[in-house]
Amino acid sequence: MKKAPAPDTTVCRNRRASHRFHVLEQLDCGIVLLGTEVKSLRERQASLEEAYARILDEELWLIGFHIAPYRHGQTGAHDPLRRRKLLLHARELRKLRPKVEQRGLTLVPLRVYFSPRGLAKVTLGLARGKSGADKRQDLKAREDRREMERAQRRRE
Repeated sequence: MKKAPAPDTTVCRNRRASHRFHVLEQLDCGIVLLGTEVKSLRERQASLEEAYARILDEELWLIGFHIAPYRHGQTGAHDPLRRRKLLLHARELRKLRPKVEQRGLTLVPLRVYFSPRGLAKVTLGLARGKSGADKRQDLKAREDRREMERAQRRRE
């Protein structure tokens, strides 16, 4: 007997990340949220477009992540753009710090999702910024792929 596929628990994605950055590594971490923030996330009322992560005082923080106020909650429930603490093991943070500080890499949130246990998680990407030429090259490759797919469909 086949299992039913797991429902997609992705709340939001950072679609521009693959256009702006070369993602070298990915890691998942927990996020500390307030009750109304969790309810808004379950309604998919969030945006990662301008978000980034920083290591401040031996802790990892998500900055610029917009979670809309919960519409059924009380007024002034939470600040939509407040800094949110990310949960990561100390040894993982120790490995991450030199990469971010010395090599000029950035921590970019790629997606926010709920784990099977119902916990909110963030997938961070350790990324290097792309130059304008890299972006043009990627666009050209994507267009070429689309044209090949169209040609194959026409033949069939």
